[in-house]
Amino acid sequence: MNKQFFPFIAIFLGVISVSTAAVFVKLASDAPAAVTANYRLLLASLLLLPYILLKKRDELRKLARKEWIFTILAGISLAIHFIVWFESFSYTSVASSTVIVTLQPIFAFIGTYFFFHERFSAGTVISMIIAIFGSFIIAWGDFQINDEALYGDFLALLGAIFITIYFLFGQGIRTKVSVMSYTFIAYTIGAITILLYNMVVGNAMTGYDSDHWLIFVALAVIPTILGLNLLNWALKWVSASVISMGILFEPIGASLLAYILLGEKITWTQWMGGTIVIFGLLLFIASTRRKRKMKITFGHD
Repeated sequence: MNKQFFPFIAIFLGVISVSTAAVFVKLASDAPAAVTANYRLLLASLLLLPYILLKKRDELRKLARKEWIFTILAGISLAIHFIVWFESFSYTSVASSTVIVTLQPIFAFIGTYFFFHERFSAGTVISMIIAIFGSFIIAWGDFQINDEALYGDFLALLGAIFITIYFLFGQGIRTKVSVMSYTFIAYTIGAITILLYNMVVGNAMTGYDSDHWLIFVALAVIPTILGLNLLNWALKWVSASVISMGILFEPIGASLLAYILLGEKITWTQWMGGTIVIFGLLLFIASTRRKRKMKITFGHD
């Protein structure tokens, strides 16, 4: 097999892997969403710990105060993202939630406009309007189902905003900190943050059956370690915009898995809205790629 196809195989497997996250969360619905999120980050951090201790100890010791502050804030933002996004699955479908949280690139570009003075082109504005219009169609359709579905869509939107904040903090320091060190610190801080949240609200961290523990481990291994590392590995061979386009198909993979494993049906508004959102985001990535090389650290799904 031609080696030039290996990165695209990695992207395909990476997108399939991250697509499993939503289904795993749904399967662990008997556990509070924040507990599931907590174990995802905690177990992922523990899996990364041996590598960090062996290879990255010196880098961690050399981190400046500003880099620590930014990474800690990124970890807190990641924790909030997981809490609200995982909670959204208690109210809305996998299809709606994953499509809405995929709006993250738009919020990221808005953030870079204010903090890094990026400029909007006409194509960028049009593509954002198209994607947002698609999300309104999904929300309208979910509102017709019940108020809870619309609330779940709102939580997914909050999830998109907070994962954007996570990326914006990371963008400021990723040139100085390796992806593994940055990810490890962010995951660890995120796990601690969610643990404190669970203690405050009184969520039990133990007492779950073996199926739930298998799901917690699977969340840490498949979408978090395997999926995101495959995407980061592919960055060595293809542009970040190519990977970004690949990730846009995560909602499709997640929706198909939810249909097969959970029996979730996709409504016509979810089909139409989701198609419009993905089309708008494809246009968005194409328009922004002409202006700059996108630097992305994958680490939310």
